[in-house]
Amino acid sequence: MLKGFLSYLSVERGLSANTVQSYQRDLQGFMTYLKDRAGDLGSFTREDITGYLGRLRDAGYAPSSMARFTSALKSLCRYLLVERLITEDPSDNLHTPKQWERLPKALSVDQMKELLGTQPDASMWPRDSAMLELLYSSGLRVSEIISLKVNDLNFDAGFVRVMGKGSKERIVPFNSRAGSKLTSYMRELRPRLLKRRESPYLFLTSRGAPMTRQRFWQALKSYGRQAGVNVSPHAVRHSFATHLLEGGADLRSVQKMLGHADISTTQIYTKVSAERIRRVYREHHPRAK
Repeated sequence: MLKGFLSYLSVERGLSANTVQSYQRDLQGFMTYLKDRAGDLGSFTREDITGYLGRLRDAGYAPSSMARFTSALKSLCRYLLVERLITEDPSDNLHTPKQWERLPKALSVDQMKELLGTQPDASMWPRDSAMLELLYSSGLRVSEIISLKVNDLNFDAGFVRVMGKGSKERIVPFNSRAGSKLTSYMRELRPRLLKRRESPYLFLTSRGAPMTRQRFWQALKSYGRQAGVNVSPHAVRHSFATHLLEGGADLRSVQKMLGHADISTTQIYTKVSAERIRRVYREHHPRAK
């Protein structure tokens, strides 16, 4: 049953491999919960769903994780109804937990400058520096940046073609600093990594294989420690959106660049900016305290 649902997500709904894997992990956890209660995936009830959500909450899972599970389960229930494997939807009218109870953590402009200005004595720094500069320049997801191919870059126009969630393509600009770092990496380090082999992928490991998200995350953490900032690829993406809005960019344009299907997802960054404004006011206005 689960295999059939995952195939439906991939083939009929066209969801990305990463999204399908996330659904699989969440639903396997739910299946384990049902097994402990002597139940199964074809006969679970609304009480089973709320009980599992309660267990996740008590275990300290973030609202975003619980919301993702709820979304996966709602999709499963719709699939089971269409396939006539169940007659009633146990997830009907089930409210999704608020995903944004905690605001995204964005670095300040000064922190980003400190991170981007790091000059470590590392053989892979030309690659990692290009990835980091492109990440901040374009706000890509880490899954998107490691999947980029050389042909996705247009240096003349200054944009990159990205295949995002749900296999939706979008065009995102990048700045001249990112272009310079990319050019340097492609001319100097990338040919050495390939060792006369060929690869369509832009960013490569020391062995010439496509870059992995784990490797980039580890490298970025290391550079962050040297710069004195706590950073992750997602924090850089948050910083991209927050700094654009603080600089006067309109919400719809930021939505398009981030690849958000719903603008309500992008609106969280307006709350981040508003909170920063209030903090600056409290810290610097003589009558605010």
